Amino acid sequence: MSLEAVFERARNEQRAVFIGYFPVGFPTVEDSIRIMQAMVDGGVEILEIGWPYSDPLMDGPTIQKATDIALKHGVTSNDVFNAVASVVDAGAEAAVMSYWNLIERLGVETFTQQLKRAGGAGTITPDLTPDEAAPWLEATDAALLDRIFLIAPASSDERIKLVSQSSRGFIYAASLMGVTGERTSLSSEAEKLVTRARALTDMPIAVGLGISSAENVKEVAAYADGVIVGSAFVRIVLNSSSIDEAIVQIRSLARDMREATVK
Repeated sequence: MSLEAVFERARNEQRAVFIGYFPVGFPTVEDSIRIMQAMVDGGVEILEIGWPYSDPLMDGPTIQKATDIALKHGVTSNDVFNAVASVVDAGAEAAVMSYWNLIERLGVETFTQQLKRAGGAGTITPDLTPDEAAPWLEATDAALLDRIFLIAPASSDERIKLVSQSSRGFIYAASLMGVTGERTSLSSEAEKLVTRARALTDMPIAVGLGISSAENVKEVAAYADGVIVGSAFVRIVLNSSSIDEAIVQIRSLARDMREATVK
């Protein structure tokens, strides 16, 4: 199943797609893969697999702490692709979330070929804009992979149009101007952004940043095609006394959030 098919299925079921994020290598590579499988067991349909990076402009303190731990363990690109294959085997679509420097360092064609071989559906590149992405557009076209660019509340209509023309799979709508992380309440800017974008594109739009509870998921699912949750899962691991304990809580939270995606 492709990302497009996941959104089509959810639309037919009158709900939003449930998208989760987790970084490879936190707290270890093996444990991160176990956690991702638990997220899928709980109902995550598309899993954003984070490739840890030393200068994560979009990551808030919770995810930064997790990626710092992963980097200290020496996480590699092979670990990322192994995680992709494990997520696909667990029954979800896998998309890598990566800063552009990591892809460029590995080699654009090498990255897309290895991602395709692992069964990945596409990639989210938070710091790459479509007007600077010519080699990326060419490589992902050749590999038949989806590419997801971001829009934010400050994005102009022209930028939203460019992102929609250049993206494939879905558009990632950042709910606010800032970094990832849990919030006690969500900004109204996210709904305004989705409303603006819908007038300019018919691509699926998924909202991320600051979504930390089933109540948040229900709120966003009412107007968006997809809901993205990351820091809430990472926080559980940071606060748990063991991985087994964390996995039980993660699976439970994922189930509650998946149920909340019904419109």
